[in-house]
Amino acid sequence: MAAEASASRPADLTAAAARRSIEEGRLSSEELVRDCLARIRDLEPQVQAWTFLDEDHALAQAKAADERRREGHATGPLHGIPVGVKDIIDTGDMPTENGSPLYAGRTPREDAAVVAKLRAAGAVILGKTVTTECAYFHPGKTRNPHNLEHTPGGSSSGSAAAVAAGMVPLALGTQTNGSVIRPAAFCGAFGFKPSHGLVPRTGILQLSRTLDHVGVMARSIDDVALAMETLAGWDAGDPDTRPAARVPFAAIAAEEPPIRPLLAFIKTPHWDRVDAEAKEAFGELVEALGDAIEEIDLFPSADEAWDWQKTIMEAEMAHNFAREWRDGRDKLSDRLRALIERGREVKAVDYQRAVSLIWPMQESFEELFTQRFDAILTPSAPGAAPKGIDATGDPRFCTLWTLAGLPALSMPLLRGSNGMPIGVQLVGRRHFDARLLRTARWLAEKLG
Repeated sequence: MAAEASASRPADLTAAAARRSIEEGRLSSEELVRDCLARIRDLEPQVQAWTFLDEDHALAQAKAADERRREGHATGPLHGIPVGVKDIIDTGDMPTENGSPLYAGRTPREDAAVVAKLRAAGAVILGKTVTTECAYFHPGKTRNPHNLEHTPGGSSSGSAAAVAAGMVPLALGTQTNGSVIRPAAFCGAFGFKPSHGLVPRTGILQLSRTLDHVGVMARSIDDVALAMETLAGWDAGDPDTRPAARVPFAAIAAEEPPIRPLLAFIKTPHWDRVDAEAKEAFGELVEALGDAIEEIDLFPSADEAWDWQKTIMEAEMAHNFAREWRDGRDKLSDRLRALIERGREVKAVDYQRAVSLIWPMQESFEELFTQRFDAILTPSAPGAAPKGIDATGDPRFCTLWTLAGLPALSMPLLRGSNGMPIGVQLVGRRHFDARLLRTARWLAEKLG
């Protein structure tokens, strides 16, 4: 309840706190959405997190939610809560333009599976957040809300910035390499990338079936758990999802761990890329955790994982963007054109080898988790958001966990000397996403 006590206005509430206030009749969805829109009007000229926003439509959804509650109809777990949606995720009542002039004015016929789930849970789809071009590296217009001269990260730049700036309590993002974790870390939000196949990707621009994930940006672990209870599940349009019993994310995340967690601190082979200030901060963090954390090295075969990920991503993106390449390559950025060109040259034997190595790597991580450790602690990025808005930062501290399909959470636990957030990434056992959130809560409480 601390978030409710400290919030000075509705837009400052976490999603979980706003939900309680709406359920108890202390706040209406219309009041919450109006205040979020007011915050957007104040900050959007500087932060530029949104690519589509229709205030009248957002308010109409909120008023309809309030009317349903007044009439005594059953309400869902996100009833009346505004959510931002990354602009590669289809919305049947709003444009979805994929951050590219090739898709200007495109309005899908129906919602993506995750948007349909949000609506069924009672959420208000506030608008569409900025993505980098086709969810790759070429930046959009968004700035970091902590310092407008610094990148917000990408590709889910608008979603992370909107949550961090208090414009909306929840937002959807996607990750093929580091596109949820990195912007969440740079902007100081909680960013969660679930296990591969847990959240359906039907109706979302496909970059790589092997690597694509849907994730969420939020203000708290409770908010992440609340969103995941709605988003997780099977969908016939996504062959990597599977029918499974509903996981009570919120209840599990709120539990005390049955025994004290033990964390593995993994620097990865790219520790030399971490800036000096972040290295010092992580050193202090590990020291504060004492015997609750042990530094370990990756198993040797994982050292090549970054090359495998590059091969898979470039080959699959070249395949999935074949039409864009054929008909509109002159409208693509130099970086996206170069990626497609590289992908078109990948040999089938190299692609198949890279894909075949994922499962043995997953088995090695499974052994690590089942025999000893509850989660892996590692940086979300090489440091705080770098200065400049012409690039989105280095995703290499997300690559391995994305390739392995492991759940990962970026937590805004550290700060640089310039006040910019430094993300701490927790990585969990595949398909044990709720337990990872429980461990994350323990870590946050232990560190105060």
